[in-house]
Amino acid sequence: MTNTIYDVTHESDVIMLVGSNPEHAHPVIGMQIRQAVEKGTRLIVADPREIDLAKKADIHLKLRPGTNVAFANGMMHIIIEEGLTDETFIKERTENFEAMKEAVKEYTPERVAEICGIDPDLLREAARMYATADRAPILYCLGVTEHHTGTEGVMSLSNLAMMVGKIGRPGCGVNPIRGQNNVQGACDMGAAPNQFPGYQNIVAPGIVEKFEKAWNTKLNPNVGIKATDCFPKMITGEIKGLFIFGEDPVRTDPNTSHVIHALESLDFFVVDELFMTETAKLADVILPGRSYTEKEGTFTNTERRVQRVRKAVEIAGETRPDTWIFTEIMNRMGYPQPHLTPAEIMDEISSVTPSFGGISHARLDSEEVAGRGLQWPCPNPEHPGTPIMHVGKFARGLGYFRPAEYKPSMELPDETYPLVLMTGRILYHYNACAMTDKTEGINQIASESFIEVNNEDAKKLGIADGEMVAVSSRRGRIKVKASVSGKTREGECWMPFHYIEGGANWLTNDALDGISSTPEYKVCAVRVEKLS
Repeated sequence: MTNTIYDVTHESDVIMLVGSNPEHAHPVIGMQIRQAVEKGTRLIVADPREIDLAKKADIHLKLRPGTNVAFANGMMHIIIEEGLTDETFIKERTENFEAMKEAVKEYTPERVAEICGIDPDLLREAARMYATADRAPILYCLGVTEHHTGTEGVMSLSNLAMMVGKIGRPGCGVNPIRGQNNVQGACDMGAAPNQFPGYQNIVAPGIVEKFEKAWNTKLNPNVGIKATDCFPKMITGEIKGLFIFGEDPVRTDPNTSHVIHALESLDFFVVDELFMTETAKLADVILPGRSYTEKEGTFTNTERRVQRVRKAVEIAGETRPDTWIFTEIMNRMGYPQPHLTPAEIMDEISSVTPSFGGISHARLDSEEVAGRGLQWPCPNPEHPGTPIMHVGKFARGLGYFRPAEYKPSMELPDETYPLVLMTGRILYHYNACAMTDKTEGINQIASESFIEVNNEDAKKLGIADGEMVAVSSRRGRIKVKASVSGKTREGECWMPFHYIEGGANWLTNDALDGISSTPEYKVCAVRVEKLS
């Protein structure tokens, strides 16, 4: 996030929510958005479903799934045509605007309305509301990123914000909402295969050498493989061994049968886990990890806020912190690595990561920041942290307009599979159900999967609300309960991805974004049939 949660929900005049259902997926932020709207903040929702916040919105643009780039380009076309751009911001702080202007010329409201399945006048109203507001943040989530053009969808929203000068100011910005409590922290620590901690690119001059000196070893200078690109390589034998910790791809990755086939193709498979997940069941070795209450460390949340986590409980057994496990593997594979305390590890992170240079356990525990943490960039111990990014200047100097053309989803409906399936979260379950489906009270509320079917589609198929139906795609077939309503549009349906029995990912498409390799979870073609 470029801004803070408080800033977005308390300092804004208009909130634009794109491809996100925060009341279910991020309920604390969702509650604050609802409170902001109740206090007078206007709300634009761009989402294919009738989410609860859409009922509170001033404008709900019920986009066809997979049309986010066209939507953003249409908004920019209107803003340019009606003279609503921030000319000073564009001139002083950006480059490549003329190419952007040329790229969106063809995205008239009428053309975009046809692509997205919306009213062109409603698109005009949304563009004016967003552009003319003094303070208007964009919030987005997986409804933008989980497409084969997801990265371009994010870039398009960034283009939109720059065009009206709504970056680097309070109550503005481009703000992804993270799905779990330390997703941001994992990214910050170099989880991407082309980066060291703090987004220091492997290919940048001097970066590999810097880490070789810090760690006193030679490093592989080549860019690695993204997680989703690994599965085909397991089947071909290019990848023979795998170590997974804290991840359950059998349940959460698309095309479940393909994932299982890939994992079963490995010569050796290790899982570091707390629970016997569906993925752990396939492992050759399971290493018993520890939960957050059983170890020291930090979490970095969606607004870049680094916060302390303190050990709260002792448990019997032979569990170990992940860092102990990693260190032992390093030692036993021939790289001498001393066991460091979590505080020492944080000190090392600070020493090699400029954006974390002023963050340490000692400082996070001090009276100065205790209870509130520090937001990176925080380059030195005197720095207060950075609530709002890109104030006065972008990290690269000038903000770069990067045009993107709308491209249809990889798999569209046809005669055999006439409906579009989207997936997402529900309030009651947390991601892969590793914890929540072991909670009796939750299972009483949400014990089984379901598929939302539009009223008109259900009528054509002779399906009643609550009836079991068969759902099939080119990748699998499941049986699941129908939830008939007007939440989705005719020709579109929606499922939660949490479950394994009747789970959406038996059906979803494993087509990948060409830049990020994120799967296109949000669009695949399915057939729904009444069970006789």
